[in-house]
Amino acid sequence: MDTAMASVGFVRRRDRYVHRRARFYVEFPRGPLAIGGEYRIRPVSRSTSHGRILMLSPTDSCRDRLAAFYHWGDRQSLTVAAWIAARNRVQLTALKQWSTTEGAAERFEEFVQEIAKVRRRAAPRRRRK
Repeated sequence: MDTAMASVGFVRRRDRYVHRRARFYVEFPRGPLAIGGEYRIRPVSRSTSHGRILMLSPTDSCRDRLAAFYHWGDRQSLTVAAWIAARNRVQLTALKQWSTTEGAAERFEEFVQEIAKVRRRAAPRRRRK
């Protein structure tokens, strides 16, 4: 893996690969992939100009960030989950059910409120005359 990642400019730093020109890092989590207590994760495929890649769906991306919020109180993860939900199609019913299973039904409501905040901030504002 190190050789393949190095061929496109990435360098290993502990458990991730970083690139000097990229804001994000690449991570290959050890299996099985899980989000909270859920192990049935189905990646989605996306075609790019460089080929197909597998990634988490928007719903699973939300679950991943919500798990950090629910279990570690990471408020930045709550914000990121809300951004994902506000800008993509996510299965809110599935997220609510999963949140309940994770023992975080009340915190799910906070997530819903955060989505509303993100959408309000993103809405175009009218200028006063």
